[in-house]
Amino acid sequence: MSDVSMNAAPVSAAPPRRDIGIKKRYAAERRFKAYGIGAIAIGLSFLVILLWTVISQGYTAFWQTEISLPVQFSQEVIDPNGQLDEATMRRANYPKLVQDAILQRLDIDPSNRQEATRAAALVSQGVRQQLAGMVRDDPAIIGTTQNIWVLASSTVDSAVKGQFDLSVEESRRPLNDMQLGWLNELEASGELQQRFNTGFFTFGASSRAETAGVGVAIIGSLYMMGIVLLLALPIGVAASIYLEEFAPKNRLTDLIEVNINNLAAVPSIVFGLLGLAVFINWFGLPRSASLVGGLVLTLMTLPTIIIATRAALKAVPPSIRAAALGLGASKNQMVFQHVLPLAAPGILTGTIIGLAQALGETAPLLLIGMVAFVVEFPSGPMSPSTALPVQIFMWANEAERAFVERTSGAIIVLLAFLAIMNIAAVLLRRRFERRW
Repeated sequence: MSDVSMNAAPVSAAPPRRDIGIKKRYAAERRFKAYGIGAIAIGLSFLVILLWTVISQGYTAFWQTEISLPVQFSQEVIDPNGQLDEATMRRANYPKLVQDAILQRLDIDPSNRQEATRAAALVSQGVRQQLAGMVRDDPAIIGTTQNIWVLASSTVDSAVKGQFDLSVEESRRPLNDMQLGWLNELEASGELQQRFNTGFFTFGASSRAETAGVGVAIIGSLYMMGIVLLLALPIGVAASIYLEEFAPKNRLTDLIEVNINNLAAVPSIVFGLLGLAVFINWFGLPRSASLVGGLVLTLMTLPTIIIATRAALKAVPPSIRAAALGLGASKNQMVFQHVLPLAAPGILTGTIIGLAQALGETAPLLLIGMVAFVVEFPSGPMSPSTALPVQIFMWANEAERAFVERTSGAIIVLLAFLAIMNIAAVLLRRRFERRW
């Protein structure tokens, strides 16, 4: 019996329950870490897909197809009386000058109306503004011939950029074989090129894609952001200082704080309804004005600035306040000479983030009429204008294929502004932030 017990294999002891619990916790931590990494990867994937879609469709908007033509500025067409009258020169038939130039370049008989019409369709009707501006700036060119790069039509621009299939049969294409032959001839001679589209940043609204730009929208957005900055920053900072440093803690201030936090979560379209009722219907301010848009966005941005400013004031250590009061400073001196300068980085960051949020808003601006067809640049905050997000919304509803790239191009411009503002907020915060 003793031999059997001596030869038996030793029984391994069970691991302690404490070790099993530790392994489970480590496994749970690894799973949670994997979930977090997976969530970040999914978010980044969607972001990359979004940016790729926008950039791949919109980068071509920054290039525009143009045709070089020798345009004769005929005095009979521009100034038949020879009096250099501005009204007469402005109403001149400038598209006819370009039409004559392209017919001469392609050696087309003007009496052949069918070929002449097809050739004239290669250039944009927007040449009217281009040539009229040249004559207005230098009337001496009347009676001369100038080599000018004129805008091609949106159909030609889309064809050159490969936005529709040219290999299908002729009846299913917007350009026929004869027009494609002319384009190939011009491209081979270097008279048809894709050039940087400065008009995208200088033109206003237009029913023709090749002459549509975001210039008016950018100016309108800048006016509105200036109004928001001038109104929301001082009002928001003053309200925050009073609530955080001077207001008594009672039910009234608690109610105000709750309402401010709730206003930060109110849908932006509600502020549009408020602006429509108060600023337009009650105060009688003009629709589509940058001033009204700025006031509406100010109301929407105030809660964000107040919350950010209060958080920055709370982040200042109480020892700063105690030291200032202990050295004989009054409460006003303590707040404005010690606490506020130390909270300035947080206030600045919150303000820039609030402005970036306001820059991308569309819904409140639609309700106050900033969807107007505005061609001329606004001369001031009271002039009709539009904004970048509203311009994007308007172009997205256009049926023409060329407006798709214009929409994505405008989104790229808007994202660039938002990125610059957010990067500025991060850099300024790092530059002036204090570590306690």
